[in-house]
Amino acid sequence: MPVFTMIAFAGTYFAITKIPGFPTDRSVNWFMPLGICFGSAFSGIGMGFSTIRDIETGFYDRLRMSPTSRLSLITGPLFTAWIRSLMLCAFVIPFGIALGARFTGGLLGLLALVAASLGISTISLGWGLGLAYRFRDMRGAAVMQLTMFIVLYLSTAQMPMPLLQGWLHAVARVNPLTNILRLAREGLVNSTSPDYLSWNNTWGGLLAIVIMATLTLIFAGRGLRTLDK
Repeated sequence: MPVFTMIAFAGTYFAITKIPGFPTDRSVNWFMPLGICFGSAFSGIGMGFSTIRDIETGFYDRLRMSPTSRLSLITGPLFTAWIRSLMLCAFVIPFGIALGARFTGGLLGLLALVAASLGISTISLGWGLGLAYRFRDMRGAAVMQLTMFIVLYLSTAQMPMPLLQGWLHAVARVNPLTNILRLAREGLVNSTSPDYLSWNNTWGGLLAIVIMATLTLIFAGRGLRTLDK
């Protein structure tokens, strides 16, 4: 899916770079981070799917009765989501480079993209587990996917903030995912762009990751406790 997203959007909207004010002259530079963020989101949500299946089959009850900390029921899937995200980056980034993507921000730009990937996987993991613990059936899976698509697309997923108009601009401006996508892309836009690699374009994304990850993991932790009731 990440590679498909990157190729489909970069190919279909290749002329988007000709719009005055667009921050890069390579469409793949803009859409590769989007593909990675989508894949990272599903790395986390996928653990929510697995948890629902385990709850439905009764296997999760065995995990809850094991002589280990309940915290491991969240940290285990979290580490798995991180590993999946890193593997995703290791696969998609070389593919994107082969298609013409260039890290104008060098190694720091690469690290920013990886940080955004890990952050989104953490957020989606907490959200997915929290819904799994509450719904306890596949209804939760539909909510996980729908909400993640909505939040991602109501951001700067396809266009930079200055080029958005109307209600979408207003929503994207307050959407935390906008800051995370800025973090992911800051090392891939032109060095003359206002969104280029800098602390001003970094701290907002990191703060959004910390706040949203904390809230969603708390949401997951409280959901886990509801299984005992």
